Amino acid sequence: MLTDPLFIVGFIGLAICLYSWINFSLKNDNIEPLVVKYISIISFISGGSILLSIFYNSGNLDIVLLVGSVIAFVVMTLGYLLKNMEISSTARGYFIPIFIIFVIRAFLYEPYQIPSGSMEPQLKKGDFLLVNKFAYGLKVQRIGLPKFLKKDPEYGDAVVIIPEHNPVPYIKRLIGKPGDVIRLINKQIYINGKILQRDFIESEEIILKKRYRYSDGSIETQETEAIGDLFSEKIGNAEYVIRNTRGQNQQYPQEWTVPKGHYFVMGDNRDNSNDSTKDVGFVPRENFFGRADYLWMSWECWTCIPSFKKVGKIK
Repeated sequence: MLTDPLFIVGFIGLAICLYSWINFSLKNDNIEPLVVKYISIISFISGGSILLSIFYNSGNLDIVLLVGSVIAFVVMTLGYLLKNMEISSTARGYFIPIFIIFVIRAFLYEPYQIPSGSMEPQLKKGDFLLVNKFAYGLKVQRIGLPKFLKKDPEYGDAVVIIPEHNPVPYIKRLIGKPGDVIRLINKQIYINGKILQRDFIESEEIILKKRYRYSDGSIETQETEAIGDLFSEKIGNAEYVIRNTRGQNQQYPQEWTVPKGHYFVMGDNRDNSNDSTKDVGFVPRENFFGRADYLWMSWECWTCIPSFKKVGKIK
C-alpha cells in the first residue's frame, strides 16, 4: 500500500496542507498562501486518495472508516491547537459522522446485499440485509473469533459466512453444529438420526438459470422452466421456507460428520446453492461474519425501482 501512487499523492498532499497550516498560524500573516487559500479542496482530495488506496488494498470498508476518523480527528485537534476555528469546525463536521458510521458498521450492523438466489424463496438476489455483527460476540474484523461476549450460532440462524476458498460473504442456513451427523436422503435432512420436520406448502413454476462453459472458453447462460416445491421446515426454535426443485440434484444418500470447531450450512433454495453439501464444505467458527437479522430494501438491478414491501425481521 505504501508504494501505491494514490497513497503517496494523498500523503504528500496532506503533509503540505499541515505544513502550510502550521506555518501560516505561527507567522500570523494576513496574506494567505495558495495552499491555505484552497486547503479544504486540497485536503479533501488528498484524504480521499488515501482512503481509496486503503480500500483497494484492504477490501475492508471498516478500515477505511477508521483511518478516515483518525485523520479527521488529527486535523480537528490541530485546528484547536492552532486556534483556527475554520479548520477545526470543518474537520469536526467530517469526524463525527464518519466515526459514528464506523462504530455502527464495525461493532453493530453492516449492510449486505444478497448476490445470488441460494436463499429463495424468502430471500432473493438483490435483497439488502442488515448483518448483526455482535450476534456471536464483539469483534472488529469480519472474520476471527470474538474477543468479548462470545456466543455460538444456533440451529436455523440465517448466518452470513466468509468461506475459506472465497473471501466473499455468503448467506446460508445453519443446519449442523460440531459433532453432529448430517444425513441427506431423498432431499430430506436427518440430524443425529432424527428427521427435520417439514410440511408441504405449495408448488410453483420457476425459471432456472444455468451457465455453460464451452471448449472455446465462451460462457452462455440458458434458462429452463421447472417446478419448485415449497416446504415449511423446522429446526430448533427456527421455522422457515425452503424450496426443492423437481428433477434437480438427484443423488444417493449422503452423510457428513461435522468436525470440532466447524458448522454445516445449507441454502434454503436446496437444489441451487453452493453450501456445505458442495463447494463451501464445513465452516470454521472464526469464519462467521454475523447473523442476518433484518431486510431493509430490495433492489434487483440498477435500472429497477427499489422496493420496501418485504422490509422486516428475517426468519
